[in-house]
Amino acid sequence: MSSYLIPIIILSLLLYSVYKKVNVYECFVFGAKNSMQLVVSTLPYVIAIFILIEMFSASGLNNVLSHLLAPILRVFGIPQEISGLIIIKPFSGSGSIAMLENIITKYGTSSYITKCACVTVGSSEAVFYVSSVYFAKTKVCKFGIVIPIALLSNFIGIVVGCNVCRLL
Repeated sequence: MSSYLIPIIILSLLLYSVYKKVNVYECFVFGAKNSMQLVVSTLPYVIAIFILIEMFSASGLNNVLSHLLAPILRVFGIPQEISGLIIIKPFSGSGSIAMLENIITKYGTSSYITKCACVTVGSSEAVFYVSSVYFAKTKVCKFGIVIPIALLSNFIGIVVGCNVCRLL
C-alpha cells in the first residue's frame, strides 16, 4: 500500500487542480522560477557554513572540544563517545550522519552508545545551517536569542533522549 501512496497523492492533486481549473504547468513553472531565486540568494550563506565546518574539523578543534566537554556531558547521562557528534550536529546534518555511521560501525547497532547517537541525530537540528538559510531569505540580521534557544533545546532533547535510551 505504501508504494502507491505518492502516486495516489500526485493523481489526487492533479484531479483537484482540474476540478478547480488551475493551470498546473504555469504554477509549476512559477514555483521553479522562485526556487531558483531562493537558491541564488542563499547559496553564499550555505557555502560559508560548509567551509566553516571543514575548517572546524580540519583544525582539530572538534576533537579538543569533544575531550573538554566529555566530563560535563557524562553528568547529564550522555556517553563520552558521542560528544563529537553533539558538537558537529548544530553545524552539519550530513556531517553528523557521517559521524553516526562511524559510531554504528565501531560500537554495533544495539549498543547504548549507538542508540544515544541515533537519538542525538534524530532529536536535534543543524541549527547554524538552518538559521543561515532562513535568515538569509528573510533578511533578518539580528539573531537575538534565537540561536542560544535553539542550541539549548537541542541539548535538552539529547539529554532526555539519552536518558530514555538508558531505561530501554
